[in-house]
Parts: sequence; C-alpha cells; structure tokens
Amino acid sequence: MRIQSLLKVVFAVFYLVGSPFQAFAQATPPKASEPRPAMTVTVTRAQTQNLSQRISANGTVAAWQEASIGAEIGGLRLTEVRVNVGDQVKAGQVLAVFAADNVLAEINQAKAALNEAKAVAAEAQANADRARALQPSGVISAQQFNQSLTAEATAKARVESALALMAVHELHLRQTQVKAPDNGVISSRGASVGAVVGLGTELFRLIRGNRLEWRADLVSSELFQIKPGHKVLLQGAGTGAVTGTVRMVAPTVDGQNRTGMVYVDLPSGAMQSLKPGMYARGEFEIGASAASLVPQQSVVIRDGFSQVFVVQADQRVKLLKVSLGRRQGEWLEVTAGLPADANVVVRGAGFLTAGDLVKVVTDAPTAGSLPVAKP
Repeated sequence: MRIQSLLKVVFAVFYLVGSPFQAFAQATPPKASEPRPAMTVTVTRAQTQNLSQRISANGTVAAWQEASIGAEIGGLRLTEVRVNVGDQVKAGQVLAVFAADNVLAEINQAKAALNEAKAVAAEAQANADRARALQPSGVISAQQFNQSLTAEATAKARVESALALMAVHELHLRQTQVKAPDNGVISSRGASVGAVVGLGTELFRLIRGNRLEWRADLVSSELFQIKPGHKVLLQGAGTGAVTGTVRMVAPTVDGQNRTGMVYVDLPSGAMQSLKPGMYARGEFEIGASAASLVPQQSVVIRDGFSQVFVVQADQRVKLLKVSLGRRQGEWLEVTAGLPADANVVVRGAGFLTAGDLVKVVTDAPTAGSLPVAKP
C-alpha cells in the first residue's frame, strides 16, 4: 500500500511540473532554417561586338523613268495596236499604226507641186542666163536684166518651199507608225483599234530599261548620314529581299513634314519581286560600330519597360531598366542602363522577381558565334 501511494505522488508531481526532458526541450530554442534559392539561373556579361549601323525607312517603288508615248499626228484612225500591257519592247519597235491614206495623198500632191516648181525654175534660169549674155551689149535694159534675175531667184525659192513641204508630208508618213523610244516594258495602254485620236494623245506608257527605283522619306537628321553608294536592304510585302544602291539624296527638305527624299537604284531583276507603286521598307547600311550585347532571353518587359535582372554579391537579383538598340540574331544591343561588369541573368529571367535569391550555374551563352561587322 505504501508503495502504491508513493507512485501516485510521483505521477502527480510529473503531471504538475512536467517531464525533465520536456522541460529541456522547451528551454532549447529551435535552430533557424537556411534560406533556399528561388531558382537556378545562368548569367553572362555584356558581350562587345562590331555591328552594322542601319537606318530604317519607308518608301515607294517607282519606275526610274516612265516614258509617255503619244500620237505625233492627229485626226487619223488607228488600224493596228501591236503591243499590250506587260509586253517587253525594244527601241524602234512599232507599237501601233495609223491609217496613212490621207498622208499618201498629200505626198502625191506635194510631188506634183514640186515638179511644177522645178519646171518654172528651169524656165526662169534659162531667161536669166540669156539676160546675162545680152547685158554687156546693151540690148536689154537694166530693168529687164534685174527682172530676169529676180524671176530666177523666186523660182528657186519656190522649189525649196516645195521640197520642204514634201519633207513635212514624208515626216507625217513616218509618224503614222508609233515606235518605242527605248527598251522597256509597257506599263499602260490607251490605244484602241479604230479610234481617231488627236495630236499628243497618250497611247502607251513605257518603263524605260525595266529599271526601278525606291524613293524613301527620311527625316532631316537622318538625311545627312546617307551618302550615294550606300547599300540598302529592301523588303517588300511578301517578297524576297532586294539590295539597292543609293543614287542621289534630294537637295531640299519638304517644308511641311521636314523629310527629304532618297533615291535608290534597284537591280535589273527587281521587277521579279517588286512592282511600281508598291510600298516597301528598307534599311540603309551606313557603317559599323561597337555594341554591348546581351541575349534576347535576358530582356524582360515589366511595366512597359525593357529590363534585365543582374545577380548581386549576396546572390539576390536586382531589376534594372535598360535602353535597347540594334538587333543581331538572338542578341540585343544595350545602349544605356547596364554596368559593364554586371552579371546578367539569362536562363530563368522571365520567372524572377526583384530580390529573389538564386543559384548560379555557368553554362551561359556567349556572343562568339555572332558575325562581326567590319568597321
């Protein structure tokens, strides 16, 4: 009985005071856990490369020169039209023919008038020759002598007039055939068989030499950077790229929009992918300069700004706003906002927030494979 009573007292003390092991556990504070990285990332530093300097512009493709081919003679009927839009023609090729009946009749009339003038001139010359022979003997008066010489000169002038009229009618006969002034392609046609057209009426338009040009508008600040001979990479809608050459920079700037025109010659085969009147965007290559590059993967857009994460000494990331410039493949030029020695996050940048703790591994990309532009 006494032993049972003693056990009850011991259990009561344990219940009220607690186990000594429990008391030791409560007296020892828990050890703080180590912070865990939010993500494993790769980092790189900005790479320096020479990149081409380019200026982008918009413009319109146009014919270098578009010749207007019109009727050089009026009031005649078109009997033949030998070409259509898109046809390639050569210089001197007959494009259309007018009815020549009226012109041939005028030529016959002019021939008759010429023959008559020649007959009168022959008679006047004979009379003048006799007067010259008799004038020393005094058989004819001075008045008669002068009249003979005047009649001879007048007859010769009438012959020359008839010859000139004949040449005019022969010219009209040649003008009944409309010919191409140069090699090229027919871009429009207004001629129809049977039509009677007036003098100067446009019958065709011709793109001379199949030669196109691109006319680009540039602001005045960019205009002075463009020089004749600069190359231009031209990209039309849905077409392959075409390389042109700057021919001329306009000497004036438009007073309304403050832009100037740049004329770019396109290669002979450009008509296979570009057409006059098309809108096209191009890039002028004006040289090369050093650029600080980061992978495109490193750049994140937050709050409408281009930003990059950099890893600090405590392995936490900081978000920096940067300004971007040119693009070279999968790399972007950073023009401002990034220290040269910054460790820029590459893989995982899109999933971080400022202040995150990260673990860095070393398989970061380098720009060694980028094509290097020659300065």
